[in-house]
Parts: sequence; C-alpha cells; structure tokens
Amino acid sequence: MQIRVIDHPLIQHKLSLIRDVNTGAKEFRELLEEIAMLMAYEITRNLPLEETEVTTPVATCRCRVLAGKKLAVVPILRAGLGMVNGVIRLIPAARVGHVGVYRNPDTLQPVEYYCKFPSDIAEREIVVIDPMLATGGSVVAAIDMIKRSGAKSIKLMCLVAAPEGVLLVNDRHPDVEIYTASVDEYLNDHGYIIPGLGDAGDRIFGTK
Repeated sequence: MQIRVIDHPLIQHKLSLIRDVNTGAKEFRELLEEIAMLMAYEITRNLPLEETEVTTPVATCRCRVLAGKKLAVVPILRAGLGMVNGVIRLIPAARVGHVGVYRNPDTLQPVEYYCKFPSDIAEREIVVIDPMLATGGSVVAAIDMIKRSGAKSIKLMCLVAAPEGVLLVNDRHPDVEIYTASVDEYLNDHGYIIPGLGDAGDRIFGTK
C-alpha cells in the first residue's frame, strides 16, 4: 500500500501529548503545528535538487538548491488549517489552496462546499493536509476535486489514520502516497478513529 508511517521520536512524543484528553486547545494547536513541520521534513525528503554557484565571504562554491516543480499545500477545511502554518514555515514559498468538505453525520458521506486553488496548480506538487484520515470519504472527495483541476502529483499528510481510510484512499487513488504518524486500530460506529484523539477540528478551535 502507498503509506508511510513516520516514527521519528519527536513526532511520536508529541503525538502522545496531543492524544491526551487533558491537552487544552492552545497546547493542541501548538503541538499540531510542530508535528506538521516535522512531518514536512519527511514528505519533502525526495524533492529534486540542482547545482548552483554561491559566493561566500571567503570563496566561491557549488551548492544545491531545490529544482523542479513548486509546491502547493491544500488543507481540508476546517481541521486541516491547524497544520498549514507548520508546513509553510518550513516551505514559505509554497502556495496554499483550500478544499471544503464535511462528513454528513448521518450517512458519513462527504459533502463538498468550497474549492479554491492556485491558478498554476497543475504545475505544482500538491500536499493535501488533514489531521484525521477516518472513513477516507472526505479525503477522496478532496483529491477528486484537486485532480479535476489538473494536478497529477499529490501526497497526503495526516496525523492519525484508520485502516478503513487508508484502504479507501489506496483503492480510489493508488497514486497518492499517504504520510501519517500513526495507523490506529479501527473506526467506531460513529466514524471516529479508535483510540484516535477525538474531533481534531473541535480541539483546535475549542468548539463542540
């Protein structure tokens, strides 16, 4: 399957803190941003480089800089917003698009309500961001929307994933590699990841 579990000690430590029911909204947001930045190091590990000449204060040398396609970050509203700053602090030149998809609480099916992308999205490498990959329906719908805009190189970054969501994304979009800090046990009857971390959007914004 197209999935990579990032088991860096700092990420796993911060994930334990963010799961804790006693972690408040302020600390939750800070931890989520920190984890997103750490995960971005891994998701960008294979970006192509090219050589350039740089003049230092004492000599001239050959150095390597990023080459090839530019990046775009696309958070799935609203919870995905909590991870954006961590990524763009690391990659400030990245463009940011937005996809609005919510899960119908009765049917658990995705409902699309917003879509805004950079004009050159087809020429960029896309990182889709959502803290939770639960049923996978919202993520699949978001990737559908992005591909309809012409994008071809897409990766998914999520904090916690359920096996059911991983299977659905791999089935519908086998070309999309998933990066996550944990694949949890299962989904309960309400579509929540177990053990998970609750509703990420509510914990980010202090809502219920």
